[in-house]
Amino acid sequence: MSVLTASPLLDLKGDFPGLTGDWAYLDTAATSQKPQAVIDAIARLYGPDYATVHRGVYERSATMTMRFEDARATVARFISAASPDEVVFVRGATEGINLVAQSWGQRLKAGDRVLISALEHHSNIVPWQILRDRTGIIIDVAPLTADGRIDEDALIAMIRPETRLVAIAHISNVLGGVVDARRIADAAHAAGALVMLDGCQAAPRLALDMAALDCDFYVLSGHKLYGPTGIGVLWARAEILESMPPWQGGGAMIETVTFEATTYAPPPGRFEAGTPHIEGVIGLAAAIDYVESIGIGRIHAHEAALVRQAREALSGINSIQVLGPENSAGILSFTMAGVHPHDIGTILDEAGVAIRAGHHCAQPLMNLLGVPATARASFGLYNSASDVERLVAGLTRVTRIFGVK
Repeated sequence: MSVLTASPLLDLKGDFPGLTGDWAYLDTAATSQKPQAVIDAIARLYGPDYATVHRGVYERSATMTMRFEDARATVARFISAASPDEVVFVRGATEGINLVAQSWGQRLKAGDRVLISALEHHSNIVPWQILRDRTGIIIDVAPLTADGRIDEDALIAMIRPETRLVAIAHISNVLGGVVDARRIADAAHAAGALVMLDGCQAAPRLALDMAALDCDFYVLSGHKLYGPTGIGVLWARAEILESMPPWQGGGAMIETVTFEATTYAPPPGRFEAGTPHIEGVIGLAAAIDYVESIGIGRIHAHEAALVRQAREALSGINSIQVLGPENSAGILSFTMAGVHPHDIGTILDEAGVAIRAGHHCAQPLMNLLGVPATARASFGLYNSASDVERLVAGLTRVTRIFGVK
């Protein structure tokens, strides 16, 4: 337990009103708790600051528009984008991937190929299946290594002249493995393919630099980054966004409209039809400011230490099999022989420990692992060694109830 004794992050639970009381929250990979700074930013917006954006000529609307676009610049800085105009606000990573599939994907034709991996979230599987059923593209699936990482050698070998896009998770939401994104990007680009990264689990844990990653699309969700639900980001290279048609029509995404024809706004506005999720954007910017005030490197180191501690402690329970690589990033999935993960989750909840139990929106991965579901403990910057101790104590109680060791 001494590995975290000197951690400067151990007192941050007090910043999160949702963590008051006797509760160990270990489900951050599903959604993060919100710091008071984010709650305050949203409350101010809905109170004395509220007005619409991009429409009013009155002072408060103009001020809110400036804040909205300043938030776009905050996101661009956080991911080291070349320009805020490369940042498209969406409802979440799911919508971002669907936007790419439905807009950029219009150029694909029968026989073109999209390469994903065996551990992808449903959000990075189903949109390509919908596109496949409409256009006749082919979806290739890269295998995993024995310890549950994307097999990068195999994936690179699967890139063909017909491959148009490689779309993979930067960090697995189930097994926590981190992919060498730049290596994949270099191989894909050498073959003429583009790369999209699902950064939902990476954004709260890794320093992001779009140029260093050399990807072409990147998506993330605000609610996993200590921000609000209903807001996310699609980043894409400026020249790619410029070449993409709109995928939704309505207000704000146009330049001129007549009954005969419509001309569209340049990116990112072209992809943001309708009144935007103003409070989500402002809350996301506040969350980024909060995370940056702590330091993404410190957060990642803290979570990695908690995962190491948990893996070591669970190794003493014979019935538990921990899945995924040893150096998983903030995420720990496991099974217990003879006990369904839903039962594990229910008994832990009785002890005030919240984990995820299920297929984690990754049913193909569950099939590959040969299990119906897993239990998953996932850590955030507010967790501490005591949360790991409570997890282990709760799992020990599960073994007693079910008579396993």
